[in-house]
Amino acid sequence: MGKDQVDGLKRLVLVGNPNVGKSVVFNYLTGSYVDVSNFPGTTVDVSQGKYKNYIVLDTPGIYGVSSFNDEEKVARDVILDADLLLNVVDGVHLERDLFLTLQLADMGIPMVVAINMMDEVKRQGIEIDFKALEKYLGVPIVPICATEQKDLEKLVAALPQATVGKKGKEVDNLLKEYASLNNLTEAQILLALEGDLSFEGIPEKREELYFDRRKRVDDLCKKVVRYQKTGTHFSEHLGDLLLKPALGIPVLFLVLFLAYKLIGVFAAGTVVDFLEGIMTTYYEPWIRNTLGAVIPLDSIIGQLLLGEFGILTMTVTYIFGLLLPLVIAFYLLLSILEDSGYLPRVAALLDRSFNKVGLNGRAVIPMVLGFGCVTMASISTRILGSDRERLIAIILLSLTIPCSAQMGVITAMLSSLGFGYFLAYVVIMIAIFVIAGTLLNKILPGQPTDLLIDIPPMRLPLAKNVLQKTWNKSVHFITEAGPLFAIGALLITVLQMTGALDVIQTAAAPLVVNWMKLPKEASTAFMMGIIRRDFGAAGFFNMTLTKEQTLVAMTTLTLFVPCIASIVVIIKERGFKQGLAVFLSCMLAAFLVGGTMAQILI
Repeated sequence: MGKDQVDGLKRLVLVGNPNVGKSVVFNYLTGSYVDVSNFPGTTVDVSQGKYKNYIVLDTPGIYGVSSFNDEEKVARDVILDADLLLNVVDGVHLERDLFLTLQLADMGIPMVVAINMMDEVKRQGIEIDFKALEKYLGVPIVPICATEQKDLEKLVAALPQATVGKKGKEVDNLLKEYASLNNLTEAQILLALEGDLSFEGIPEKREELYFDRRKRVDDLCKKVVRYQKTGTHFSEHLGDLLLKPALGIPVLFLVLFLAYKLIGVFAAGTVVDFLEGIMTTYYEPWIRNTLGAVIPLDSIIGQLLLGEFGILTMTVTYIFGLLLPLVIAFYLLLSILEDSGYLPRVAALLDRSFNKVGLNGRAVIPMVLGFGCVTMASISTRILGSDRERLIAIILLSLTIPCSAQMGVITAMLSSLGFGYFLAYVVIMIAIFVIAGTLLNKILPGQPTDLLIDIPPMRLPLAKNVLQKTWNKSVHFITEAGPLFAIGALLITVLQMTGALDVIQTAAAPLVVNWMKLPKEASTAFMMGIIRRDFGAAGFFNMTLTKEQTLVAMTTLTLFVPCIASIVVIIKERGFKQGLAVFLSCMLAAFLVGGTMAQILI
């Protein structure tokens, strides 16, 4: 993400508040030729594409260029390397968004401003004097409606006319005062004055500069914005009602139920079963027969490539038969929730409840998706506001949330024992979730981040935009996760071929039999659960267990380490050390809780 240009291309950076339509403008400029990557040292995604003689970068949604969180740090570093800025502004909320616009103007980087949501501006009877605004800012202003792709061609035509914006008088004087220091750019000096960069000889004046900028925004809005009274639209009524528990909670349960049906039942069940059937019935025999004529299947290379856990068999089946439908369903759902304006309302509704376990309202999305697939839920923790919250969420997901495949087997086994045993299982898992979350909240340094979100208007998502976002993110994930799955398959094959898998199962037998009071075959079921969670649960079907043993087994299996797909993704998201710590913590908690239950009940 450095300043180096590619083949002489300039760096065009999109900047704006959350939910202002940047991604739609980005997709219009770049089409489908997009690369999404984690910014170095973070889990924050930065999308990159190409438009004519520009490399286009889409920064995370921010309220200011600063260092308050990972998103703002990433945006700051990308903006500092920009040749040209495209600031996308919500025309309905100019008094909010222009704070960032004025800060960008103060940084001295050529800029064009797009005033988006013009359909909503007109519907709400808002009048904006664009000529006066353009004169005040000193940069080209283009009103657009991104979702309907109205006037985007005018925005593109304005890019070559980008100019450096007019600075506030106080800012301009300070920049001139420190201009001779260290050959710094105006942007670097400004951020040093605001306390977000540190250079010798430049004092921090954040409070004064922020106060001055806020006053400039207020004065500007009084001059260029006029409001007319209009009738309240149905979407506004609906949006307001969804923030109130009386309607918000029932609708939330309905949305969560539909999300579970889409990801947990349809994608993880129907689609995965169909695609896995195709892969195991047609693809795997074909690849074994084709390459088996050249590579003996019982050879080391044959086992590594074509064996039960081979790179060309299990890995390909997992990626295209299991992961791909889950990834597509997840990003499709997330794009719809984002573009409709519903997601911020859910976060606001549940914020107080999640604060108690060290999270904020955004955490409802990963937790619900975990019941469909913990792998995808782990990826979705990227939407949380801090690294601390992402770690807490991943631990709680790995420890207490059974995926849909596992839940189906667990429900079947416990339901046959009577409702009381199923209820006991649910109560135990909820108690562990609350206890673990509370402990993590106290142990890990820091506090839950405040839920600082804007509530955008409710609107019908545009199918083209939703599908484009889903496609870009799905392709990125599959290309990034594929090599990691190959490594996981390679590791399991080596353990199997060397006999280490059998050794591990044998070594675990005394712990399982003496401490957890389960049959020795249960150790094999736990090991199979690492490969796939439902494999482990299904392994108990053929065992003769008492009711108490079944409750112990199902509780332990839920708490036990997640499947290899989830482990690989957790390592990818958190790094090897934290991934290993999550793995070992889940294993320890599973045997501790399961054994304690066994000693009491059996």
